[in-house]
Order: sequence, then structure tokens, then C-alpha cells
Amino acid sequence: MYNSGVQITDLAGISLAFPGIVDVKHYQVLATNDKYDDACDLNLRLWCELNWGVPFYMDNDTRLATIGEWECGAAQGLNNVVMMTIGTGIGTGVVLDGRVLYGEHYQAGSLGGHFVIDYKGRKCSCGNVGCVEALSSSFFLPYIIKENPKLSASFRENADNYDFEKIFNWASHGDVDALIVRNECMDVWSAAIITYIHAYDPQVIVLGGGVMKSKDVILPYIRERVGKLAWCPSSVVKILASELGDNAAILASEYCFKNKKRRNEILSA
Repeated sequence: MYNSGVQITDLAGISLAFPGIVDVKHYQVLATNDKYDDACDLNLRLWCELNWGVPFYMDNDTRLATIGEWECGAAQGLNNVVMMTIGTGIGTGVVLDGRVLYGEHYQAGSLGGHFVIDYKGRKCSCGNVGCVEALSSSFFLPYIIKENPKLSASFRENADNYDFEKIFNWASHGDVDALIVRNECMDVWSAAIITYIHAYDPQVIVLGGGVMKSKDVILPYIRERVGKLAWCPSSVVKILASELGDNAAILASEYCFKNKKRRNEILSA
């Protein structure tokens, strides 16, 4: 283990937002979906104590971002919140009746990217078939394009060179192929959001991730589609863009340290 010898006097603790399933009671990575599997063998809390002498906290990255938006951002003051982050993968976090959702195995609310919306669809990296992530994330974007028979051959041939920024840019200029890809991905995100609404009954859905640079296109499209298809007889669920961006998980750290003891009591109950 590395110790720099540098004395830091104003460090209150170290918090890590990790893209995987995390045991938030023992601060251990449980699963990473083939991304950073060596992390499962690391004792990060011990490393933190030995090298820095401060408390350590770790949680799923999107769950922390959800807490940040709930405490300081777009969902501030609400008790029932779902956040969806769209990027390399699809992440989710849930606050239900004013409490962050964890579940028996610390994965409740965080696997929204692996909800099945097409049981005959593409195989996901998690091993399941038809996951939201497999049908609409940037990691799978080359496959989404290559396997779509509606697209021109020339567009499919260059699929490895495309990302969502290019797709949304070309679509805004009327490119037919880009429009198909963009709208089909937004249809998948909408289907996922409808499922989250039916599962968790939130007051608000907060959307985050780099793709939200195109929120002026994404929000109206998804709001209209979800408004038509979601079963919400009492009131419309708000669909908003993240206010905190990449800072959401960072701003959650203070809340998590303050509530660590209470949360562990809840998980142990």
C-alpha cells in the first residue's frame, strides 16, 4: 500500500462512487459486470484507514448521484425520486418515501439499466437478454447501429466511429439514419422510465449523463411519450434534467457520512 507521508489536517473522510453493486454496510464491491472485477478483492476501507486515518464511505455511483439531486438538486424537497443516468451504461437510483432504496442485497433501485423491455432482444453484458442498457447505451451503440436493417449500409459500416453526440448532432440537421437511431434510443429510455414509474411511483424522474447535453430534444420527446403511455391516473410525474451534473455524487458525500450510522441501523433491522 502506498503512503505519501503527507499530513492532511482538513480531510474529514473519503467517499467513492463506484459503478457496480456495493455492500454499503461493509464498504465492499460485490459485482462490477466485467468492468473492474479486481475491485471485488480490494479492502478499500482498510487502505483508507492505514493511509489517511479518516472514515471511508462507498456506494453505487448512480445511487450517490440520486442522493445528490435529492438533497441539493432537481429533486430537492421531494420524498419519492428516481434518477436515470444515460451513458456508457444505464444507471438508476431510487428514493422511496424519503428513504434511499437498498434492498436485501444492496441492489434495489440500482439495476434499472437491466430491466428487460424486450425479452427477444440483444444479449446484455450482464448475461440477460433485452435489457435497457443493451438496447440504448453508448457501449452498445455500434451494435445498435450495425444490427438495424432500417439504416443505410454506409451508415452501418461506420458504426464504430459514432457516439451519441454525433448522432444527436446529425439528427438535428435532418440525417435520416441518425434520426432513426436517436428516436429508437429515446423510445427505449421512455419505455424504461414508464417501467420505473409503474414500479416506484415517484414524484419526479431525474435524467443525467453526458447525453443530456441534448436535453432540449430529449425532455420534450420523453415527456410526450411517457405522458401517453404511463399509467398515472392521479398526477403527471415530472421528468427533469439533472441540475448538478457530474457534481451530484460528490455533493452526496456529506449526507452519506452524516447518515452512515442511521443507514446501517436500517440495513441491520
